[in-house]
Amino acid sequence: MPQETKAHGFERPRWEGRSFRPANHSELCEVIEAAFDYRGDVTFHLKDGTTIEGYVFNRDAQAPEPYVQFFPKKASGNTVIQYADIVAVEFTGEDTAFGKSWEGWVAKSEALHRAEAERVRAEAEARGDL
Repeated sequence: MPQETKAHGFERPRWEGRSFRPANHSELCEVIEAAFDYRGDVTFHLKDGTTIEGYVFNRDAQAPEPYVQFFPKKASGNTVIQYADIVAVEFTGEDTAFGKSWEGWVAKSEALHRAEAERVRAEAEARGDL
């Protein structure tokens, strides 16, 4: 999924540890969209009573049979679940990106570049190149 479809520049709600049992399709779509933006594992509770945990990397609410794709935590490959089979969603994994903004990353990156430039300049001075 292209990065330009991700939210930047504002703080997302803290989903970690929350559980949702959507009352209708619209609420389910909202929860799955939040799971897609979440940077941790989620647990799906299915109509047949099973649960499956993994990292959501794609979804399509507009497909004839809406689905979510994710990497299961305890299996290889990826899995597809139809929205119609989901009864609840839990945000069970740590959100590794929570509290980290694009602006924060840029500021840190610029500071690292300045420090590296200063280190190179100091080494050049020590060698007598400057």
